[in-house]
Amino acid sequence: MFWFMQGLCFLPAFLVIWSSSTFIVNYIIAIFRKDVDVIFPYISDTGALPPESCLFGLMTFISAFAGAATMYARYKYVEKLSEETSLVRPCLNKAALGLGMLACLGMCIVATFQETTVTRVHDAGAVLFFLTGVLYAIFQSVISHRIYPFGSSLTVCRIRTAIATLACLAFFPTLICVFFVKQTKLHRDTHDEDYTYHLASAVSEWIVAFSFVCFFLTYIDEFKHFTLQVRTEYVDDC
Repeated sequence: MFWFMQGLCFLPAFLVIWSSSTFIVNYIIAIFRKDVDVIFPYISDTGALPPESCLFGLMTFISAFAGAATMYARYKYVEKLSEETSLVRPCLNKAALGLGMLACLGMCIVATFQETTVTRVHDAGAVLFFLTGVLYAIFQSVISHRIYPFGSSLTVCRIRTAIATLACLAFFPTLICVFFVKQTKLHRDTHDEDYTYHLASAVSEWIVAFSFVCFFLTYIDEFKHFTLQVRTEYVDDC
């Protein structure tokens, strides 16, 4: 049996590959078309103009649904372990799921509302995505330590904590520095007054985004050990 056919590991594997492609492919297209600067544009800048905007929206939507499916599978897995061990409170597991679903909603908003047309809604979606995404990583790191040794190894638990910490630390300059960026143009000049803030915010944004990718990468081995089943019950009212 191939490794991706074991359990549900194809879910996080697909999410990691597809999300990485969403960021990288659109960046390459935007650079090739000279729509953005080579040095660290905002992620949304790479999907601001057609045709990459169409591809960015489609790929982001698929990433959001893949993320939701992966988070739900993780939720059910932790729920099953909690029934047998009582190591994680149901409210903590549900809170993590709720945060994850909000992050996916934020991704859908970002994909739907382009930053060059409906800027405020787009920015609100981006903040929702990054904020709840960081909180989801933190909550899942806590859950991972609580269910150890029934879930992942201690090394993986520590790696998740390190990734969540990095995402949290990078989130603050992403959010703070963007308030000092006064220009919204796609091409930036190093002599711009706010260029330093733009660069710090953009670099931090890329770090947070790929922190999420790396976080889900740690799910792959764990997802090999369980499956989900749908049970259908037919009720005859006659």
